[in-house]
Amino acid sequence: MASATLAFLAWILPDFRIEASSGDSPTQIAVTAAIGAGAFGVLSALVWPVLVRALLLVPALVLGVLVFFLNGSLLLIALRFTPDGRGEVTPATAVVIAAVMSAASSATSTALAVRDDAAYGRRLARLAGRRRPRLDDPPSPATPGTVFLQLDGVGHDVLREALAGVQPAMPTVASWLGNTHRLTPWHTDWSSQTGASQLAILHGSNHDVPAFRWFEKDTGQVMVCNRPSSAAELERRAVARTGSCGLLAEDGASRGNLFTGGAEQSALVMSVAARRGTFNRPRSGYFAYFSDPANAVRTAWSFTAEVGREILESRAARLRRDRPRIGRGGLYPLVRAFATVVERDVAVAAVVGDVLAGRSAVYADLVAYDEVAHHSGPYSRDARKVLTRLDRSVCLIADAARYAPRPYRIVLLSDHGQSTGETFEGAYGVHLRELVRTGCGLAESGRPSRRKGGAEARTAARTALRRPERGRTAEEAECAGPPSEPIVLASGNLGLVTFPDIEGRATREELDRRCPVLLTTLTSHPGIGFVLVRSAERGPLALGPRGERELATGRIKGDDPLAPFGGETAAAAVLRADAFPHTADLMINSACDPRTGTVHAFEEQAGSHGGLGGPQSRPFLLHPADLPLPDGPLVGAAVLHGVFKTWLSTPAPAPSIVNQGLTIPRSSALG
Repeated sequence: MASATLAFLAWILPDFRIEASSGDSPTQIAVTAAIGAGAFGVLSALVWPVLVRALLLVPALVLGVLVFFLNGSLLLIALRFTPDGRGEVTPATAVVIAAVMSAASSATSTALAVRDDAAYGRRLARLAGRRRPRLDDPPSPATPGTVFLQLDGVGHDVLREALAGVQPAMPTVASWLGNTHRLTPWHTDWSSQTGASQLAILHGSNHDVPAFRWFEKDTGQVMVCNRPSSAAELERRAVARTGSCGLLAEDGASRGNLFTGGAEQSALVMSVAARRGTFNRPRSGYFAYFSDPANAVRTAWSFTAEVGREILESRAARLRRDRPRIGRGGLYPLVRAFATVVERDVAVAAVVGDVLAGRSAVYADLVAYDEVAHHSGPYSRDARKVLTRLDRSVCLIADAARYAPRPYRIVLLSDHGQSTGETFEGAYGVHLRELVRTGCGLAESGRPSRRKGGAEARTAARTALRRPERGRTAEEAECAGPPSEPIVLASGNLGLVTFPDIEGRATREELDRRCPVLLTTLTSHPGIGFVLVRSAERGPLALGPRGERELATGRIKGDDPLAPFGGETAAAAVLRADAFPHTADLMINSACDPRTGTVHAFEEQAGSHGGLGGPQSRPFLLHPADLPLPDGPLVGAAVLHGVFKTWLSTPAPAPSIVNQGLTIPRSSALG
């Protein structure tokens, strides 16, 4: 196939020839094409992995671009092996030819794999840089391995809808439900976001993680869960608190996550990216993926298609006048493509490699849905299409388990859901920061909010580009004025207000003396559901528009402000967060319509999460039916850590071997 592709390109491209100037016979042209294609294949197999490993010092996204130029250089060298200098091509044309040949090779391998199980297995092994088991290999482990796939941001109700109907959006996962797997909802902590949930799932505790971003008075730092330095510190604190290395400490692998879970094998993990001198380790996933030139070509085409898809879908949403709707211009199409294509492809390839290597536990985060739902809405057409593409990734991983040296269980879960609704500023014409300043008797700041959508994917892209961290201090984050003025931060529909000049946690009494109308201004606003503040006399209080609740005693005066958010379950979550050392002076949760579950994000997001209200606090767990769950509801991400640790030590029943139990149509896996 490679020879035919090379001969065809020589026929149609004016700057490329593989025959003598006086002409050659078809046989000679075929021989020359075979020699050139063979030399290119050998160089790609032998030289390419060395080049990519050397270029790991180059930013990851730059590496993806360099793939094409390096591939073209290899082709130029390969053509020198053709007899009598018959191979001539310009450098620019060589880049195009190399890309087409790599794409043709990938397409051919895929087409063969559809018809032949052995070829498909070899393709999976080559994708991950692994070899198939041999007769002289040591005995395979008898205990099953477990793959945890986190479908970031997919709520329980969204998943049920995607699995329903004659033509479900996720046909592979739909075929598991009621057959091999069971679907269960669980409840997040107050901070319904990836940092809090994943830290507790992987390390057993999310103590002192009040939000996605918060200001710490004692250090003067703004902590952001997906910032490498913050992720490393949060992991360190969790390990110190629990005394445990993590869920993946025993022969585990962490892929595309914020934290390692104690895994020795980690790729694209934020907490590792901050370690000095170990930058190559988190980027090893890029090496494993781009060491196959065909992967680079496929991902580049998919990346370009995704950019175009976002531009078209954004325009269609404007024409349909979809609500809520936020800005999706600027660099966002590129950010979306990075999250939905590059991160997905590299993470899936790494997981396939882990499965073929027989690792005991693998945890990977697929962020595509969460990124699109933030901008298009969790129930949008755009987000539903992403679920279909995620289903194909799940199918590919499940099919790879058929070739693994041990049986595998596959567990799907989400870290949170998403709630929809107009943004706070869009609904009421005022930003939370300006409302707080009004309550404090301060003039408008005059600074427009610069919190861009897609913050999570943007940080991942900046890390891949090796860009320096920004916003570690309040000044850098552009959320601070003079020391006497409050710092206002947002995490979805959860707002945090800190007075940096007040030592320790500010009390209600102190705030009433300093800003007599602040709490009234906040609680009387129709877009705010409740405010957490600590009283020196009565302890933590949840204040609402028509009542308040003493969290320590449960006494309610007037209407219970937590009733629309879950009543007693919400009260327990808020009381727990109140005890965190770095909880803000004021924690502000937006209002929630109990009939529709809509909330108001304090950021520019059509779909949001981070606080209480609506589906954001109700993610899902889809697990093999033979794995036990504790009685009662699953409340808090730390509960999942204990459940998963039990599962990792649970042997598989004799008649149920996951590798054989998951029968996946080959065509759908490769779609």
